[in-house]
Amino acid sequence: MAVNLSDSYVTLFDAEVHQVYQAEAILRGTVRTRTGVNQSTYQWPKLGKGVASVRTPQSDVVPMAADWANISVTMTDYIAAEYSDIFQQSHVNFQERQELAQMVGGAIARREDQIVVDAMIAATPGTTVANSVGGSATDMNIAKLRTASAALNAANAPQQDRYLLMHANALEALLSETSVTSSDFTAPGSSPLVKGMIGFYMGFSIIMMGDRDEDGLPKDGSNDRSSFAWHKNAVGLAVSLPQKTAIDYVPEKTSWLVAGHLSAGSGVIDTTGLVEIISREA
Repeated sequence: MAVNLSDSYVTLFDAEVHQVYQAEAILRGTVRTRTGVNQSTYQWPKLGKGVASVRTPQSDVVPMAADWANISVTMTDYIAAEYSDIFQQSHVNFQERQELAQMVGGAIARREDQIVVDAMIAATPGTTVANSVGGSATDMNIAKLRTASAALNAANAPQQDRYLLMHANALEALLSETSVTSSDFTAPGSSPLVKGMIGFYMGFSIIMMGDRDEDGLPKDGSNDRSSFAWHKNAVGLAVSLPQKTAIDYVPEKTSWLVAGHLSAGSGVIDTTGLVEIISREA
């Protein structure tokens, strides 16, 4: 049971509950995903590059000797749960179990996002864009996006399925750039100043993440925060138990247990397809 509900038995509640603002999943579909993993670990085989060589008549074939590697991730189990007492439930006029189901579902969805973010944080990216691109330490700007795009171009990452995850503060800084918001550089009716968001820019589908209790995007003591640009196939998410919300009656508690479950692991498959961008927040 939500811990403070019992303090309000004599109050008539509004039947429409306002849940505290909380983010939903935003990274689904942006990484290479495998579901139905029935083992405690999962591996992505990775084949290295090969270079064609000149062949002369009747010469022996020269193998390219491409390297194989396995990128392994371990499944981790997560749960988000809350009780709904049947006696206390009778004192309110809203469906607490339904509200709790939405709450725990959101918590599990955000945890799935964090699994992917943590994998990118733990990896050594192919390129790191310093906070001082263009001079002194700065917040997010066009120069940093150009550098990130150039890094993926140099790594021969496909133009499609490129993503850029940034904090809300970085988005605010980017919206101060004239070349991002001016109608001289955007299609009619698509100005970010109208929508308050940048959907697609410089080849990236841009995703904004706000502050999160799950940690979100890291910021150090110098106010340097990381953003990440990647190609979809560069990062993997393996799911053993997909997100599921269950409501079960527990007789010993005379309560309903509303619980969300997830078992998953993530890893960076190809570091050349991952770029970290450092921004100095004001």
